[in-house]
Amino acid sequence: MNAPEHGPPPKRRRRLDPEDREREIVDGAVAFFAEVGFDGGLRDLATRLGITHQNLFRYFPTKEALIERVYKEMYLDRWQPEWETVLRDPTKPLEARLIDFYESYLAAIFRYDWVRIFVFAGLKGVGISQRYLDLVQKRVIEPLAIELRRAAGLPDGAALSREELEIAWGLHGELFYLAVRRWVYDMKTPDHLGPVVKAAVARFLKGAPAAMRALNAASAGSERGGAGDTPGRTTDRRSRRIAAPQPVRPR
Repeated sequence: MNAPEHGPPPKRRRRLDPEDREREIVDGAVAFFAEVGFDGGLRDLATRLGITHQNLFRYFPTKEALIERVYKEMYLDRWQPEWETVLRDPTKPLEARLIDFYESYLAAIFRYDWVRIFVFAGLKGVGISQRYLDLVQKRVIEPLAIELRRAAGLPDGAALSREELEIAWGLHGELFYLAVRRWVYDMKTPDHLGPVVKAAVARFLKGAPAAMRALNAASAGSERGGAGDTPGRTTDRRSRRIAAPQPVRPR
């Protein structure tokens, strides 16, 4: 009588040092959240990793703690301080600075996991997107708005208005949308982004300074026209302004 056939014995999961196990969990969480979003539960993540739910909780006691770690590694740790130096370099033309910055920036963020986690976080209200966009506004958009004022021949000492910031956001939004088209909508985008960045920067700098001048003229006209309004009904435009960062000047 032949012995009954058995399948191969179950593969035993190798033991990992705590640091390696934590690394495995974080890498797995990045892939998991990028694929299914933040509705995915930690039990499902543990199953995918082949570990127990309790073992996962030894390293990350809450889902929020794991998301915070993902945010740090995917967004904060990938931010390169030299990007800010490039943007503020007074020895180079603004066009060259923007091209250098966005070519380097897109190389860092043009990734399946980076883009999809960012979008999922915004849809779910997790907070990652808002915190990161606040960082981008402070370190990129506000300094760029100051540069656009200079390019438009306007004084740069006053606080930035929300309308001026919207103009400065235009270029960033256009280039980030390339990544959304590629990694969210699965649309074909150019393999080489350098020419796309150069063309986008050229278009932006043709229109943005003129838009800043038009905005300034409209604001000045509105303030003159409203000089005789009833005080209680006059809009305080200063409430819509944001303190401008101090420009870096050549030494």
